Amino acid sequence: MSLVFHADSLKSLKLRVNTSVRETPMSDNSQKKIIVGMSGGVDSSVSAYLLQQQGYQVEGLFMKNWEEDDDTEYCSAATDLADAQAVCDKLGIVLHTVNFAAEYWDNVFEHFLAEYRAGRTPNPDILCNNEIKFKAFLEFAAEDLGADYIATGHYVRRHDSGCATRLLRGKDRNKDQSYFLYTLSHQQISQSLFPVGELEKPEVRRIAERLGLATAQKKDSTGICFIGERKFRDFLARYLPVQPGPILSVDDGKPIGQHQGLMYHTLGQRKGLGIGGVKEGSEDPGMRGGSWYF
Repeated sequence: MSLVFHADSLKSLKLRVNTSVRETPMSDNSQKKIIVGMSGGVDSSVSAYLLQQQGYQVEGLFMKNWEEDDDTEYCSAATDLADAQAVCDKLGIVLHTVNFAAEYWDNVFEHFLAEYRAGRTPNPDILCNNEIKFKAFLEFAAEDLGADYIATGHYVRRHDSGCATRLLRGKDRNKDQSYFLYTLSHQQISQSLFPVGELEKPEVRRIAERLGLATAQKKDSTGICFIGERKFRDFLARYLPVQPGPILSVDDGKPIGQHQGLMYHTLGQRKGLGIGGVKEGSEDPGMRGGSWYF
């Protein structure tokens, strides 16, 4: 079954995207150069297309930010690059590549490990966005590629109020990513465009299908930012040695179990502690009732 976009639908789509971008009239867009962060996913693919439709000079940039296990089953960089290249070829735009592995290690991953080492549970995507996608990428695009703006496939919107540029939630509440970008400065936001922020995910996939893009049905990434999906405990153990210790009852301080390291657990965790259910008043340390912590 072929998918057809009627003229009214396309007009409505362009209007919504233009409202999200809030840029100059289309006749002036040809003077603006935008570098799209091409991840090899459907959202950045459609972002590049939408900006093309508004008359911008569009080029893509693929960032490689992880080199520790390029030859393992977990590394998807080669596949993602191939998908990004296929999309750019289809759209007729140039794809640049850049390696930010050193910046990622120094500014994101070391902080990530330090937080786990301290017994806290960090969100690497937030720091990754601030340090890599909207700093290293933004600077490279402007200084080395002469970009006026960068663009990404994030589900957020930007609003220019005259005195400041604000970040708003994406239209698709199920895919909204504004939380992951909350640390961005006004300057970073003002230099960035988010073409799919006014769309919902099913609509993005329909556009990609209609265009015949290689990424149309590619599943969403859910792994660690730029590292990918993997067995997390095994991955963490490569960088943080196991540090076993007792799990103690908060009532009497007696041991009720054993853990392999605080970095493997988080506040409020109930599953995966290996101590099971407990009965009030039991003499068995593994069956003692009441509150507990580790």
